[in-house]
Parts: sequence; structure tokens; C-alpha cells
Amino acid sequence: MKVAYVFATNMASTFKLATMILPQLEDGEHGAQVVGMMFFDDNLFCLRQGDPVGERLARLAKEQGILLMVCDQCAVRRNLAEGNFEQCGKGQVKAKGLVEGVVAGCFPQLYAALAGNPPDYVITL
Repeated sequence: MKVAYVFATNMASTFKLATMILPQLEDGEHGAQVVGMMFFDDNLFCLRQGDPVGERLARLAKEQGILLMVCDQCAVRRNLAEGNFEQCGKGQVKAKGLVEGVVAGCFPQLYAALAGNPPDYVITL
């Protein structure tokens, strides 16, 4: 079974990702193949360069081919992307200051990025 996670609620990345999902993935005990993760609002902060959770996740994502995407508008608002609001949703915003492999985008970019390896389930946390 393939899943994609959407981190949309308060503390989803610092609690659910950092203390449950990430350790299970690292130990090979998660029970599902994760194909993508999308981060909204303050959940982006765990992906900043040097953040221990983000660095662990980036390493794992590279090994397992997991898409890591941040909401382009959320990233622009937090100075974690290059671009402006008019470019949001068009694939023109570039992530900055985040761990290796993270891309910025909106739903059109998320759908396109997952099209080649679509999840069976999308789980919003």
C-alpha cells in the first residue's frame, strides 16, 4: 500500500511526523510505502536546513524516493522560498533554506509530481 501525507494541522510535523512516522520509517516498520509528503503552514519549519527532524527526513526521502513538497504560498510567507504570491500555484516558486530535496509547489505541482507513483491513500494530519 502506498500513502502520501499532508501535514496541515498544528504541530503535525513536530509530533506525528517526528515522533511516530519518521522513527517507524527509519526502522522499516511503518507498514506502508510513503511516496510523498506535503507540508502546510508552520509545519514547514521542521524542514529548515540544520533541523534534526528535517535532516533525517531528507536522508530517508532520498533513499526511498519520497517526494517532499512545501506549500509555495506558505513558504513565501515564511521567507523559505524565492518568489512572490503571483507565482504561487504555477510552479515558479523555489524553496530556499530548506533541507536537500524539498520543492515548493501547490496542488497542480503535487499532482504532477505524484502522477508517476500515485498513492493509494492520502492521509491528512
